[in-house]
Amino acid sequence: MLPSTPRPLATMIAAAALALGLSACASTKTPEAAADVAETNDHLEPFNRAMFKVDQGLDAVVVRPVAWTYRKVVPGFARRGVTNFLRNLRSPITFANDVLQGDMNHAGETMGRFLINTTVGIGGLGDPATDLGVPYHYEDFGQTLAVWGVDSGSYLYLPIIGPTSVRDGFGLAVDNFAFDPVTWYSYADNPGWVQWAYFGTLLIDIKADTMPVTDELKASSIDYYASLRAAYQQNRAKEVRNGAAAPLPSMSTEDGDPFAAPAKK
Repeated sequence: MLPSTPRPLATMIAAAALALGLSACASTKTPEAAADVAETNDHLEPFNRAMFKVDQGLDAVVVRPVAWTYRKVVPGFARRGVTNFLRNLRSPITFANDVLQGDMNHAGETMGRFLINTTVGIGGLGDPATDLGVPYHYEDFGQTLAVWGVDSGSYLYLPIIGPTSVRDGFGLAVDNFAFDPVTWYSYADNPGWVQWAYFGTLLIDIKADTMPVTDELKASSIDYYASLRAAYQQNRAKEVRNGAAAPLPSMSTEDGDPFAAPAKK
């Protein structure tokens, strides 16, 4: 047992959101730059681009090779089982935010999905709830803050975490400190490796699912950072409005160099 239990995701986001929230009031030097910031809501662009470069380096050396190997080696049905399990495990996050948003219909659906998938779905590996007409949805504390009228604050890019905002970065920290059952488990002084294994599995699962889409975006972009920012902001606006988020990409494995984006068509 480790002497202390690490909480990597929540700790990184909380520290970054606090530090960057204090710097978000930095002035813009020219009218042209001010207009660009107003359009993109990227008040921290120099910092964000630096963090983006760090993240791309980590992605190339560690995250992408592991995610590609996971997609190549693990069958699609097994990967879907991992995704289902993680979604089910994180149901308390969605349930808490459904309640905080006053959306009791969705809260009931979240509870129903959890009970059905935990029992009939064998611990959440299956998703019979969707087949029974109870579709998956996810809510986070950033969305709850938006419902309460809190502005998003500046766009923010963090290594490993990826694109977010000051509000949503703070919200993600609250979700992981207060509502995540794995964090509850770690409060009881259980082995710290559980939190790290959970975070790593969640990271690779998300990367494996989104890799084809982000590769295509990168291959078709002149400025990948700006394209990713725009795509994130558009999709996040839909989520905040409780609109349909972008669908999960295909699980098919592409041929060719596994660690490079596909060539432009």
